[in-house]
Amino acid sequence: MAGLSSNWKKLQAKIKAESPSQPAAQPAAFKKAPKRKAADSSVDDHARDVPRKRQKQPQPQPQKRKPALPASPNSSKPRPSKTPMGNTQSSKIDPVPPKHGVAPSLAVWAADNDISPESIAEAYGLGLQSNSLFSKDNPARPNEGLAPDAELGKYVAIDCEMVGVGDGGYDDALARVSVVDFHGRQVYDSFVKPRERVVDWRTHVSGVAPKHMARARTFEEVQAQIAEMLKGRIVVGHDVKHDLRVLELDHQARMIRDTAKFSGFKKYGHGPKPALRVLAKELLGVEIQTGQHSSIEDARVAMLLFRKHKPAFDMEHANRYPDETKPRPKKTGKGKKTKKR
Repeated sequence: MAGLSSNWKKLQAKIKAESPSQPAAQPAAFKKAPKRKAADSSVDDHARDVPRKRQKQPQPQPQKRKPALPASPNSSKPRPSKTPMGNTQSSKIDPVPPKHGVAPSLAVWAADNDISPESIAEAYGLGLQSNSLFSKDNPARPNEGLAPDAELGKYVAIDCEMVGVGDGGYDDALARVSVVDFHGRQVYDSFVKPRERVVDWRTHVSGVAPKHMARARTFEEVQAQIAEMLKGRIVVGHDVKHDLRVLELDHQARMIRDTAKFSGFKKYGHGPKPALRVLAKELLGVEIQTGQHSSIEDARVAMLLFRKHKPAFDMEHANRYPDETKPRPKKTGKGKKTKKR
């Protein structure tokens, strides 16, 4: 036993000499768990007590952009646009043209770009707004002759009043003629002295009476003035050939827009052609010819009917005269050489 004890002591000393700094290994059951932070422990404790719920993240709502308000035609400063950065506006014309007539800047722009006033009026719906030209603010000026501020464009509307001449007064003679422009403004109006003895004045229809002849113009004077107005222009009217016949004037058929012959209006007629009075009531909602006729009023109605249905008129005209839409061949300026014999 004494030998065993001494050997045991030597073994213990050897082990201690080989690993003096290493602490004695502890059993696994006595190892300490690593310390946790207070924040982690509180979260874990709360997680054990209350189940964690997902919170829905609010989705960003798209903002509705309000349309930019157009500037007032009377204001000098334009309203600030709400257009995002990077977009540009190239238009320099008035965003909202006035209800009647063309704004100055729009007129200048049209002139610079060789655009007719009729095209501008058609694009922006200018003139003849809500039947305003039939109101008391725009009265006819009988027998005025050529209006001092008349500016004719591409389109004019014409209407005539007739009296009865010849055997029984059944033949027509010119007694009044009126012309309006594309906007329905009075351009010309005159009573006309018939060249034959009047048998029937038809006053209840024509509105012409013997008293109007005191200041009436001669047929030759009126005919020359009207011929100059119609030259090279598109003539609008109701049964235009009848007006041209009493004026003893010719006009190319392709330069006429007749509301009595327009196919889109045939359904309003109970015969070969619809009456202008019926078209005015059905399509414009205005009453005309309730008593004595007015050639100024009838010319305005014809122009307004044409204006409101201009695309259909243009389509029908293009189908009737297809050659006008074909491009014309360019002239080279070189003529054919003839061989000398």
